[in-house]
Amino acid sequence: MPTLYLIDGYAQFFRAYHAIRTPMTSPVTGEPTNMTFGFVGMLLRLLRAEDEHLRGAGEPTHLAVALDVSGDRGTFRSEIYPKYKATRDEPPEDLAPQVERALALLEAIGVPVVGAEGYEADDVIAALSDAHKRRARVRFVSKDKDLKQLLDPGRVEMYDIHTGHLITAAELAEETGLEPPQVVDMLALMGDNVDNVPGVAGVGPKTAAQLIAEFGSLDAVIAEVLEDKPKKDWKIKGKRRENIAAFAEHLPRSRELVTLRHDTPCELELDAAAIASLDLAKLMPILKELGFNRYQDELKELIDGTRGARAGTKTKESKGTGFADSLFGPETTLREAEGDYETVTTSQHLDELVERLASAEVFAVDTETTHIRAMRADLAGLSFSIEAGKACYVPIRSPDAENHLDEGAVLDALRPVLEDESKPKLGHNLKYDILALRRAGVELRGLCHERGGDSMVASYLIDASRSSHSMDALALALLGRENVPIKDLIGTGKKQIRFDEVALDKAAPYAAEDADVTLQLAQIMHPQLKAMRLEELYRDVELPLVEALAELEWNGILVDPDELDAQRDRLEAEIETLRAQIDEAALAAADRTIDIDSPKQLSGLLFHKPDHEEEPGLGIKPLKKIKTGYSTDAEVLQKLADDAAIETPIPGLILEYRQLAKLVSTYLAALKDEIHPETERIHASFNQTVAATGRLSSSDPNLQNIPIRTDLGREIRRAFVAPEGHTLITADYSQIELRILAHLSQDPGLCAAFERGEDIHRAVAAQVHGVGLGDVTREQRAGAKMVNFGIVYGITAFGLARRLGVSNTEADEIITGYKKKFAGITTFLEECIAFAKKHGYVETMLRRRRPIPEIEARNPARRSLAERMAINSVVQGSAADLIKLAMIDLHRRIKGGEDAPLAGVKMLLQIHDELVFEAPDDIAGAARTLIVDRMERAMELRVPVVVDSGVGPNWFETK
Repeated sequence: MPTLYLIDGYAQFFRAYHAIRTPMTSPVTGEPTNMTFGFVGMLLRLLRAEDEHLRGAGEPTHLAVALDVSGDRGTFRSEIYPKYKATRDEPPEDLAPQVERALALLEAIGVPVVGAEGYEADDVIAALSDAHKRRARVRFVSKDKDLKQLLDPGRVEMYDIHTGHLITAAELAEETGLEPPQVVDMLALMGDNVDNVPGVAGVGPKTAAQLIAEFGSLDAVIAEVLEDKPKKDWKIKGKRRENIAAFAEHLPRSRELVTLRHDTPCELELDAAAIASLDLAKLMPILKELGFNRYQDELKELIDGTRGARAGTKTKESKGTGFADSLFGPETTLREAEGDYETVTTSQHLDELVERLASAEVFAVDTETTHIRAMRADLAGLSFSIEAGKACYVPIRSPDAENHLDEGAVLDALRPVLEDESKPKLGHNLKYDILALRRAGVELRGLCHERGGDSMVASYLIDASRSSHSMDALALALLGRENVPIKDLIGTGKKQIRFDEVALDKAAPYAAEDADVTLQLAQIMHPQLKAMRLEELYRDVELPLVEALAELEWNGILVDPDELDAQRDRLEAEIETLRAQIDEAALAAADRTIDIDSPKQLSGLLFHKPDHEEEPGLGIKPLKKIKTGYSTDAEVLQKLADDAAIETPIPGLILEYRQLAKLVSTYLAALKDEIHPETERIHASFNQTVAATGRLSSSDPNLQNIPIRTDLGREIRRAFVAPEGHTLITADYSQIELRILAHLSQDPGLCAAFERGEDIHRAVAAQVHGVGLGDVTREQRAGAKMVNFGIVYGITAFGLARRLGVSNTEADEIITGYKKKFAGITTFLEECIAFAKKHGYVETMLRRRRPIPEIEARNPARRSLAERMAINSVVQGSAADLIKLAMIDLHRRIKGGEDAPLAGVKMLLQIHDELVFEAPDDIAGAARTLIVDRMERAMELRVPVVVDSGVGPNWFETK
């Protein structure tokens, strides 16, 4: 007998949405995907028959999805009771597009979707169940209690795919004592808070089931409580009888609301729902577009298993044969790159290539290397493309080295054209190629030419909110092309090999494809940059910045491992002392010790009652509940440590312990591991296509995260040193975002304070509170400082109150006073929001764009977040523009050598608003003066731009 599975559509959509609350987006389209991901996972699990209840007689053979279709007037239940489902919240903003995506996905592969206007999915399921249960076993993919009224022994069952729980009529009887038709009466009696179906007060599921089981029906229960008979004969007594009697006249309506309609006008031909006829191949490109990598192998196995064997039980005999072969090819065969690609292995062929490159108007270049980090990589080869659809690969290192040219011969031939500044070149993540080639002795030039560029950077400027600017993601999105994945060549995990170990017949087309795709992406993106008026920003700022950042990464910064070890030894000794103090305090308070690295054990120690049988605790009142119990995060511990009524020192000691442990593990140990064995420097990566505001980020390691708010954190900077005969110089923009805010808002008060060179926080406090500068209290200045720094981030009275330790009312008064005194700022903030609403994006001073898609969201929280994002992006993005201009200017002056004070100077780091340089001792003073001057002149503002600077033998002592 076939088995028809009917999926309760919206119930599964909502369940998937709430099960995966971590934000997910497609790397190709940028659309939200958390619900879609969960729903697709559920669908594949069903089709793969992964649970025991899905095998044997329960194996899915037919599949359909039932949907609510409310229509303009809602459902028929809304007409019976206008308040039906009236208490439900508005669906989340990001759910609707995912529902549309899920429905389109179902349509693409051929799963029937059935609905009827004015009816709910449950009604559709009831009608379809009646229509097919005589010739098929019917299972509802749901856990909706309303559907239990449809259960039929041996014919109709419910299956909760998320838990693997099968619900049958027999189980219903065992659990409640009811037959399926009696479920309606039970539901009417208890009501439904979710759907806003009224029920009897004080009657829950258990009581309702007991009453219906005892009396047989709802009518009998009503008759019992309304019958005029002696109290001694009452079978239902007390408050329960009183409540049922009071609500008796409404119970028929509640029963009508929960009764499913078997006459719902809908149809489903069983053959149309056959799983065997699904076009599962059409799901693969959708999975790739959505970025659901883990499901692609599952789908491949599913398709491969559809010939003969049940899905998920593929045998060796079926491997590489059958229907899957037509889509994927045999599993042992790598999918070939699509293009006219050649491998250059002889001197004659190489000379011909060089001639073509020299005469080309523009060409794309890409490197293949032996390591993911450019500063540790050797060249494996180079690829080039001059014409879309055509490319070549020049191997340098491979398992077949005897049959191609070596590095010296290849680079000697290519160096003139690669180093020719007048020859425009294209690339994708060119910073990596610059560094890889420089390590091989070649200076790649010509990137900032009118026709040159970097497609990764171009993508970032066109849409900074895109979740991925990788070549593969862009090829799929813009070219409709699936590139050969690198893992197909080098593998993953412990079996991964280097690129120079890949057989040349596989490595060459992969590498050539990269150059070809880069050229094609540039051909699409360059006109788009021009149409969006981003060409100048691209050509004059972002492309030159690629070269500047490559220089920073090449230079690195010298690190003293002995200083890191000394700090680590000192902190580890302090950590052991803290451990002993915590153990002592725990023994004194609760007569036991705990593993202080275990949040669960710490929670028990702090919040369990002293008389707890297994784990006695201190009995402190918990402040925050989380899924695993009670939180012991830093905020909770700080509040406990600050609470004078809590006598134990444990919260404060734990905070200090965690801080020191993090310094040791995250910084002191990790930083030492990052020291390059050849240069003795740390060569961090600086990323320009990550932060949507335009800010640079740092990684491998993230030097921007080195803590500087505590003395211990700042001490780490002592390990970053200048080599002998040299000095470090730091130059840091002072309050640059506030100065940008003053410039953009033109607020007279803020501008005047900066022009007079006043302590800006004191000046603002004086204005807000109406007192003289000399009369501003420390508390007033602190409040003004917090609002100054928080205003562009949408600081609230609640947030300010928490930071200052004052009441919400006091905090609100501070913010209100600020906005009154600095009305120009308020107007500017409103203008940012208005611009975003009109255009869907905001712009910085250099016209850098950031999309603000939820600026008109119906959900207030999402709309508020979008408004704060709009404001912050303009101010912070403009500050990012400023330091980028300064970096480009200083990079050119250092490389050009025309400024004597910068001879021998190296730019090493960019950390937030700070630049770090290395200079010979004899010119450090002059270099410092020139650096500060150029940084202050990088962009003209209405208010003075101020740069604080310092010099010293290490980073710490420059402050």
